[in-house]
Amino acid sequence: MSVVADGMPEKMTIDALARVTGMTVRNIRAHQSRGLLQPPEIEGRTGYYGPEHVARIELISEMQADGFNLAAIKRLLENQPGSDSEMLGIRRALMAPWEDEEPEFITADELTRRLRLDPAAPNPKLLARAVKLGFLVDLGEGRFEVPSPTLFRAAEELRALGIDNATALDVLEEIARASRSIARAFVKLFLEEVWRPFADSGQGDSDWPNVRNAIERLRPLATDAVMAVFRRTMTDAVEQRFGEELERRAGRRASDPHARAPRGRRVRSGRSPG
Repeated sequence: MSVVADGMPEKMTIDALARVTGMTVRNIRAHQSRGLLQPPEIEGRTGYYGPEHVARIELISEMQADGFNLAAIKRLLENQPGSDSEMLGIRRALMAPWEDEEPEFITADELTRRLRLDPAAPNPKLLARAVKLGFLVDLGEGRFEVPSPTLFRAAEELRALGIDNATALDVLEEIARASRSIARAFVKLFLEEVWRPFADSGQGDSDWPNVRNAIERLRPLATDAVMAVFRRTMTDAVEQRFGEELERRAGRRASDPHARAPRGRRVRSGRSPG
């Protein structure tokens, strides 16, 4: 359940907190004993929990899913001044995938058919390279995950044009290399222009929403900027390369003594009519 869900009660017993978060009462008490979870408000003999406890439990669970152990999580939580709700929002904004593509799952036979592989001459090195580049994920037992069906369809189109798979992977590798460089440029931009000024200013509570908003706006901004530059760069590259190719062909024809001159109207020999 989201920490900003409407209708969340302001006061919950530990059993209600367990139902909201999906965590057992035993684990909630264990988090409290380790100092990971704030103590509840005591009224009479009953402890009551609120949305801030839900946010802390969700944050802990998501950080555990990212591979942090509880000791590391405790250190991080002790050193972060923002609220758990804001910290959870920042984390989710940062970790959210940049694409909404759902992966596909195919068999080895489908892979062979769709990419026009030769079943009589398998190429394990080519397959291993496709896996290393992230184009495919080998699930074992003749099954594969296709992380980007869009990219896979592009590979199918290249094969339909007669381009071999090794050459297609060469292009994919070059695209991936350029994309990593672009991604590093945008991450550097965010760190130097948004995060570090925010951190140096003391991470005031009122500034956390601005940082989260910057992260969310960076996604479409980065995509639009990359596509705009790519379109212009692609146009320039095509014009330059094909211009060079046409000049080369024209120069070859001019230097070829056997090249035929352009056809024109033939002049008849003999007597002129009269």
